[in-house]
Amino acid sequence: MFGFVTANLKELTQEQKQRYQGVYCGICRQIRLRASQIARLGLSYDMAFLALLLMSLYEPEETVGDRACVLHPVKSKAWVDNEFIRYAADMNVALAYYKAMDDWQDDRSYAARIQAKVFGKNYEEIAQRYPRQCKAIADCIGQISQLEGENCANPDLPAGTFGKLMGELLAYQEDMWAHTLRSMGMALGRFIYLADAAVDYRRDCKKGKYNPYIAMGTGEDWPRWEEYLILSIGRCTQEFEKLPLVQDKQLLDNILYSGVWGNFRRKKTEGRDGNG
Repeated sequence: MFGFVTANLKELTQEQKQRYQGVYCGICRQIRLRASQIARLGLSYDMAFLALLLMSLYEPEETVGDRACVLHPVKSKAWVDNEFIRYAADMNVALAYYKAMDDWQDDRSYAARIQAKVFGKNYEEIAQRYPRQCKAIADCIGQISQLEGENCANPDLPAGTFGKLMGELLAYQEDMWAHTLRSMGMALGRFIYLADAAVDYRRDCKKGKYNPYIAMGTGEDWPRWEEYLILSIGRCTQEFEKLPLVQDKQLLDNILYSGVWGNFRRKKTEGRDGNG
C-alpha cells in the first residue's frame, strides 16, 4: 500500500538528493541497530517523508556519518540520525509486522508468516515506546481487514480508516501541532489507500481480490477516481502549509506536489499494462 509518498528525483538538486538519501540510509541503519539486518528489507522510502516532515517541524540536533553496509558493501553511504529517524525506523517495523500478520491471516501466505516472525521479534519493544501509534496500527489494520472481508462498497470507510492510521503516525506527540498533523495524515492516508485501489483495479479483478472500486460495481472510472485523489491530496497540502516549515521544505514540497503524482501515474501505467 506504500510507495506513493516519495520524491520526484528528476526535480531535485544534487544537494537535495543527497539529503533525501541520507535520511533514508539513516532509517535503514536504525532498523539494523534496533531490529535486525533482515528487517531492513521491509524499508519503504515513504518513511523518509515521515522523518523529514517531523525533522523540519521540530528541527532536532542531528548526527551524521557514512559507512558501507551489507546492502551497499562497495561504497560508503552517508546517513543522518536523530530522534525522528529512529521514530520512522520503529514505525516502519511496526507497519511491516502488522502488514505481514494481515497477509498471513487473509491469504495464509507462508512468506508473510516468516516476515511476521522477523518483524515481530522487536514489535513488543516498539509498542512500549509508542503505545498510541501501535494501537492505532493494530486497530486500523484490523478494521480495514474486516471491511474488506465484508466486501465494503463504500471506499470512504477503508480509506478513512487508513487515514486515521496515518494521522496517528504523523502526530508524533500531543502538542500544538498534533491536530494539524493528524488532519494532514488523515488526508494523506486517504490518498494512499484510494490511489492503491485505483492502480490495483485490473489486477484485483483478475485475482478476485477485494477492491472498493470493484465492490462499488461501477466499472473502471479513472476520471472519478482521480477526482477523489485530487480532493484528498488537496486537503493534505492545505494542512501541510499551516506548519512552520523551513528546513527541507523544498524537498517536502517536491514529494507532496510532484512525487505522489509521478508515482501514481507510473503505477497506473503498470496496472493498465498488467504489470502492477
